[in-house]
This record gives sequence, structure tokens and C-alpha cells, in this order.
Amino acid sequence: MPAAASALLCLVIAIGDGDSLTVRCGEHRPMRVRVAAIDAPERRQAFGQRARQNLALLCFRQQARLHTLGHDAYGRTLAHVRCSGQDVAAAQVRAGLAWVYRAGNRDLEQLERHARESRAGLWSQKRPMAPWDYRRRHQRD
Repeated sequence: MPAAASALLCLVIAIGDGDSLTVRCGEHRPMRVRVAAIDAPERRQAFGQRARQNLALLCFRQQARLHTLGHDAYGRTLAHVRCSGQDVAAAQVRAGLAWVYRAGNRDLEQLERHARESRAGLWSQKRPMAPWDYRRRHQRD
């Protein structure tokens, strides 16, 4: 497992949803990765499949540069991810396929504002449901 704040070059071997993927870094076992700073719709949620497809277009079977930050509550490696030179979090937010997860990242917040104003992706809905609300509502199912 990588140490916190390390940089890795890996191959993306699977896409979980719009903010998670699986990578292989060298000869190590596959590693599940959560893209830092965003939260994409869940797979069964409106725009969940589109978010997953967009992440696949960006990263699947491509080299990814990870700047790891530690682990999330589910044991996934939390990382800033770049595929083909693109910041994955920024690309998902710009396309209207993810929320900025935590306030404080002005660049991402500006991209989200622009996506909302232009009604891109999930922002085309009258009242889009944030993934954390969707999970809370469906955790009993």
C-alpha cells in the first residue's frame, strides 16, 4: 500500500462509478482508488451511469498519475488522479457529473458554479439529489 502523499504511476484496470476506479501499479496487487475532492452520483442514481462512462472515457486502460492522500472509510486509497494529463476531479465537475465534495477548492468550486449555470449534466435536472443524500435515503434498502 502506498504511503500518504506519495505519487504513483498506475494502469487503470476497472471503473467503479464516477469517482472510483481500480488500478495496478507495477507488480503490486490491484488497488481501489477514490478520486479526492468530488462525489459523483451513485450508479443507480440519475446520472450515475453517465458519470461512470465519462470516467471510463477519461481513464480506462490508460496510465493514471496518483497523488495519494491516505485512505477513506471503505479502505480505498484517496488520491488526486490525472489521466492523459487531465485532472479527473476537474473533468467530472466540469461535465456536470460530480459535486465538489468539500469546500475550499476554489478552482473546483468555480467549475461547479459554471456547470450549474450552464445546466451541464446532472445540473439539467430541476432538483438534483446529492449522492450523500441519496446514500442516506437508500442505506436501508
